[in-house]
Formats: sequence, structure tokens, C-alpha cells
Amino acid sequence: MSFFEFNKRLEAILTNAYVYRVIRTTTYLLYAVHCNACLYYWGSSYEGLGFSDWAYDGTGNSYIRCYYFAVKTLLTIGGLPGPTTLFEIVFQLINYFIGVFVFSIMIGQMRDVVGAATAAQTNYRACVDNTVKYMASYRIPKDVQNRVKTWYSYTWQSQGMLDEQELLDQLPDKMRLDIAVDVSYSIISKGCDRQMIFDMLKRLKSVVYLPGDYVCKKARNIEDDEVGREMYIIKAGEVQVVGGPDGKTVFVTLKAGAVFGEVSLLAVGGVNRRTANVVARGFANLLILTKKDLNDIIVHYPESQKLLRKKAKKMLMKDKKPAEKKEEEKEPIPIIPPRAEMPKLLKAALEMTVKSGMKGTWSKLKDRTNRSSVSLQRSISSSATPNSPVHEPQSEQDADTLSQMSDTSIQIPATPTGTGEGNEFAEEGPAEEETKLHRGNPAANK
Repeated sequence: MSFFEFNKRLEAILTNAYVYRVIRTTTYLLYAVHCNACLYYWGSSYEGLGFSDWAYDGTGNSYIRCYYFAVKTLLTIGGLPGPTTLFEIVFQLINYFIGVFVFSIMIGQMRDVVGAATAAQTNYRACVDNTVKYMASYRIPKDVQNRVKTWYSYTWQSQGMLDEQELLDQLPDKMRLDIAVDVSYSIISKGCDRQMIFDMLKRLKSVVYLPGDYVCKKARNIEDDEVGREMYIIKAGEVQVVGGPDGKTVFVTLKAGAVFGEVSLLAVGGVNRRTANVVARGFANLLILTKKDLNDIIVHYPESQKLLRKKAKKMLMKDKKPAEKKEEEKEPIPIIPPRAEMPKLLKAALEMTVKSGMKGTWSKLKDRTNRSSVSLQRSISSSATPNSPVHEPQSEQDADTLSQMSDTSIQIPATPTGTGEGNEFAEEGPAEEETKLHRGNPAANK
């Protein structure tokens, strides 16, 4: 029993156990032939070496000659000398029966070993043949047929099987989780609850996309957009997010470990349609999580749900380009028309007065003009409101005062004296002063 226990344990630790099974079966066959050769030599010795044509005559290498006789007997090849004695006849009959059974058993076992080793490939070939026959019967275009054959070939070469999920479903939940953690945990272990990631790993499905295949597609009209029912995690390969007027402008290239499709899956902001076109760049192996599976998992992890929705909203707002608002530039409306420049003659007379040191009417006129400008600026800044570009008069008297202002005369409302029915103006404009000056100084008129 120890021998058979050793075989079982050895097969359990070998990667290609079928190779050991073939070697073991061949060893059984060679050992059976060895035993038959020993029996033949014993029978020849019992009768006497060279007793008859059937018996071994004792020449040459005894083991090789007896082994050759045993092979021909067990494999029923024929061409052996016929037995002459009763002992030889009985011995040869038993040899033939044993040879038939042993040979058939060994051949059947060898067939089972080889069949088990190539069962997956046989199933793959059967699926390909049936698919090709189906496409030919419905006259599918050649380019589509070639893409289907390419998908079968790449999937088989990369995974060694067509459906990984079918194999994993046969395992217990704990073992399936252990395998999924070793295969995919390093790809998606980002930001979420650890136990939630474990639950997601058990429900991920692997799908292979060919170069140029649309993983998800966004139409021009929102009614025609693809509804998001899956989110994707890149296991191997690359995908590109494309768009633009021609639909071929590459916005970004996503590599292994990237996640996309979760915005429409979570229905952030009421968006359950695809928001971008994603195309496989070369062969891409993606892990898919359906909306139903995600909803079943995420309901038990409210904190992770908030985190995923927050990230999805952030991505959605980042993709939306804010509309550019151009503000029209308006020229500021002046509250008071700009004052005209001082006449050159008057300006020259003021300069001469200052140089000569005379402080008469001209100097007072200049000082009063400067004070009027400063008082005007203070009045404007205190009375004008920030929200309105045009100052509205506070009373009828202010309105009359502003209407009397011109390019050469400015009147500033002074503080009321308290005796009288209206405000009295304490200052006069430069035009009136100039008139009084000319009247009172005949020399200046000359």
C-alpha cells in the first residue's frame, strides 16, 4: 500500500502529472514482459536447454533471448516455434491469455492517461470546430470569422482554457478566494475595505478583448449610449479612451491595474450611461464585475460605498469642461464730464503772478480752483454707491446743482447755514470770479 500511496502523493505535487502516469504505465508493461521472460527461462530449464525447438537452447545472452521471446508472446506478434510437449502447450496457452489481457489493460490505461492529458485541448478543438461550422452555415463574413478564430487562439494560448470561471466554480469558497487573492489582489488592492476586495475577487470574471475592440461605447445621442452594466479592471494589456470629432483622438491610455466604467455602474448624478469610448490597444485581458454583483457586495460596506461614489463624482466633474463665460468689457460711464483744460492765456498769467510773488486775485483764484477739485472728488466718492455706475441725486436741489455744472464752471453744494430755506453755496465758480476781476481791474482789460 505504501507504493500506491507514494504514487498518489507524487501526482499531487507534480505540475504535469500525466507525464509520470505515462512513465509508470510503460514501466508496468516492461515489468510484465520481464516476468514472462523469467518464466520462459524457467520452463526451458525444467525441460532441459535445447530439448526442443520451442525451448531456449542456451546460446547467446540468455536474458535478451528470453526477453525477446516474451515480447513476441505477450504482444501476440507470432512467428514463434510451435510447442511439442504437453508442458510446452499448456505453458504457451497460459502465456497467450495473459498476454492478451495484460496488453489490452496496458493499452487502455495508456489511452486514458493521454486522453486526460489532452482533454482540455480536445474540448478546445471541438469548440473551435463547432463555431467555425456554425459561422459557415450562416454565411458570416470572413473578417468576423477570422476575429473569432483569433480570439479562440489567443485565449487558449494565454489561459490554457476558454473559461476560467467554470474551473473555479468547482472549488470550495475558501479555496476559490485563496486562488483569486494570489492572482488578482495586487491589481485592485486600492483604497477600499480589505474584506470588500475579497468579496469582489470571488466574483470577477476574466474576458479577453482583441485589438480595436470597443470595451464600452458612447453614442452621439444620450438615448443611444450603452447602459453601464459592468465595471472593468485591466489585468493585462492596455486600453485607450478615445473621442473627438472623428472618434479617434486618444485622450488617455490605461494600463494594468486601472479601473474604469464605475461611474455609470454607480449611477453617480443619475448617469447610468457610458460617458466615454474605450478601445482595446492590442490584446487586453480584463476582469469584469457586474452591477448586480457590486450592489450585492457594496450594501455591506457603507464607508467604501461613500468612498467609491466620491471618487466617481470627482472623475465625472473632472471630465466635464466648464463653459467659458466671456464678460463684455464696458467702458466706465463718467459721473461728471471731464473738465476742460485751463486756457493758455490764463495759465500764463497765473504763472507770472506766482513768479512775481504777487498774491492777489490770481493766486486766490488758483487756490480756490484746487480746493474745488479736491472737494469734488470727496463728494463723488462719498455719495456714489458701488453697485450703481451712475450717481442718482439725493434731492431736487442736488439735481439742480449737477445740471448747472459745465466744462468751465463747477459748483459744489456747501453745508447749510441753518438760517434760510435752502442750502447756500459758499464758493463760486472760476468763470464768475474771472468776470468780477475784469470788471474791478481796468488795467487787466488793457
